[in-house]
Amino acid sequence: MPSPQQARAQASAITSGKTASEAGAAPTSQLRELFDGPRLSPGQRRIAQYLIEHITEAAFLSITDLAERVGVSQPSVTRFAAAVGFSGYPALREKLQSIALSTLGSAPGTPAEATSNELQAAVDAEIGNLENLRRDFADPDQVIRVGRAMSESTPLTVLGLRISVSLAEYFAYAARRIHPDVRLVTRGGSVAYDGLLQSRAAGGTWVLAFDMPRHAQETLTAVRVARGAGLRVALVTDLALGPVADEADVTFATGTGSRLVFDSYAAPVVMSAALLQAMTDADPERTQARLEEYEQIAEQHQFFLRD
Repeated sequence: MPSPQQARAQASAITSGKTASEAGAAPTSQLRELFDGPRLSPGQRRIAQYLIEHITEAAFLSITDLAERVGVSQPSVTRFAAAVGFSGYPALREKLQSIALSTLGSAPGTPAEATSNELQAAVDAEIGNLENLRRDFADPDQVIRVGRAMSESTPLTVLGLRISVSLAEYFAYAARRIHPDVRLVTRGGSVAYDGLLQSRAAGGTWVLAFDMPRHAQETLTAVRVARGAGLRVALVTDLALGPVADEADVTFATGTGSRLVFDSYAAPVVMSAALLQAMTDADPERTQARLEEYEQIAEQHQFFLRD
């Protein structure tokens, strides 16, 4: 059996000049057809939605891993399999694997999402993630509140391990322009513990943690260490439910693009930018002073090319 990463590599292979209409129904269309008929409970709908959004990886998860990802019990997954017409989870997983490895496609006359090629489908999925985030931003109070709290935390710690390092580095780079003491933790184990404990000893009150798939055990441990030390944790992740989200004080759940072999992070980056904006708005005078100082230094040392 291929690993989840291998399966995604096969399922997302780019075919030159080939649209989905040449191969059959798109995976998302097949899954919706499979799940839309039965009357599902709220928990079962959550399982269905997770499978639709993460089919190329979820199709190769064990029942234990799938239950953990969705935040339900293993018996709930078994009941879900029965509800959608299968004898058990193994039979359902076999069907999911067949869908995951199929070539994207659709019949003529279907929506643009279904008739797109592999790269367009990946972009369509990210557009969907951004639309969901836009709806979440209809009530910005939590973003504003957490941004203000992080602005007041000195130092402010930013945590990102493994695949989440790049998001943490982006946030920390920008935050340092507007905040006097931003500390970046991108290594796990005792190194992370040292950074978190030192930040708390120096007076820090908040950690911003990034946790993208595949979710790392060391991130969960680091978040627990932070909470144990008295730090509050704001989490940017793809799942509102799960072990890391359970440990966080505040969770911002944003979808990741999972149509290609490696995830893409359009929505988490916009979420990061929104938190940065909330931090700048929390202390506009400090923000303006620090940005002006930085521009003077940049000009003096010629950091950037002239456009």
